[in-house]
Amino acid sequence: MAMQLTAEQQSVLNGEKGEVMAKVMKTLVMYGETFGAEKMVPVTSEKGHLVTSFGLKMMTPVFDLMDQLLNAGVVSKQKFSVDPKPFDPNVPSDDAYTCACYLDEVGNTPKKGDILSWAESSAVAYANSVIGARCNRNSGIIEMMGSIAGCVPYFGLLTDEGRKATWIVEVKCTKKPEAQILGSAIGMKVMEDVPFVKGMTEWLGDDLNDDAKAYLKDFGAACASNGAVGLYHIDGLTPEAVESGDSLVAENAKVYVIDDAELERVKASYPVMWKNPDATPKLCFVGCPHMTMAQLKEWTVNVYEGLQKNGLKKVSVPTVFTAPPAVCDEFKKTDLYAKLQATGVVLSYICPLMYMNNPLAKKMPVITNSNKLRTYTTSRYYTSEEILDIITKEAK
Repeated sequence: MAMQLTAEQQSVLNGEKGEVMAKVMKTLVMYGETFGAEKMVPVTSEKGHLVTSFGLKMMTPVFDLMDQLLNAGVVSKQKFSVDPKPFDPNVPSDDAYTCACYLDEVGNTPKKGDILSWAESSAVAYANSVIGARCNRNSGIIEMMGSIAGCVPYFGLLTDEGRKATWIVEVKCTKKPEAQILGSAIGMKVMEDVPFVKGMTEWLGDDLNDDAKAYLKDFGAACASNGAVGLYHIDGLTPEAVESGDSLVAENAKVYVIDDAELERVKASYPVMWKNPDATPKLCFVGCPHMTMAQLKEWTVNVYEGLQKNGLKKVSVPTVFTAPPAVCDEFKKTDLYAKLQATGVVLSYICPLMYMNNPLAKKMPVITNSNKLRTYTTSRYYTSEEILDIITKEAK
């Protein structure tokens, strides 16, 4: 079925705003028709976000496309943030280089109900789930096209029906589940479907506070990278789950029960990609997605006190904490920054994932508490507690 366009959208498609803009609209129409969209809807968010990676030769066609758009004067009317670069420091105007664009310090926080044209998987999952905005899991190029055209095809997670849960996940753990492993388990089980997660009130409460948001940031990133989850509902906590409850669950939803043993099984299934599985770690990354201010403070205190407890002054493994530029700047104003520097930990706003795509980095035995980084690179996953233990004790 051909998509029904407004007169203005049709005129753009017909070339009234130039050949390049017509190609942008045609791309969006073809994308929408592939997924059965019958119409376009306006992008209503104030700002966009671009996932475009930097420094990779495979991205050359993308840069060529960007040049064509710029040369034709076809640009977005939105302000936007961008995923971080693989090196540090970035260009002078770098406050918006972060994958966690939705954090208060960054300022690209959409409103509930906003229609977005984003692609960064962890940001899409967060915006859909924690904020209640609406965005499909787009590709990097499609997100740019939607931002330029100011409209996106109406299907999937933009629709009420598409936001219903086709899985009920019952969490029956005896202790607070590690966000990264719980998200990983759910992502690998439900893949691109929408899960409705029950049993988390004991661990997260019913207040969507900073701690809960930080947990869900990491949980959602693991759901999105270990599967293809773009939206999840947490019973009694996330906006739509609070408003609609079990009515969000579709008929004949499947059930997945997660207990301590299931989380252990999932963790044990992760492959070790190092050439020598027994190698001593040479680098540690914490912050993929980028850390919140609260996480940065908590990690600093834990590392500092862990070193003191073990009679060490510096971390035994070179360690990098990554956070948005604005969060780094604010953290440097606190007394904790001097403590972090004393531990030898480096504070940065690079993208660990892009850094690890360097052929030399791939050969290094790198450890991380990020399931996203583990999934896309050769880095090895450990829980946050395990990471802390490794870096604050004498190297073996």
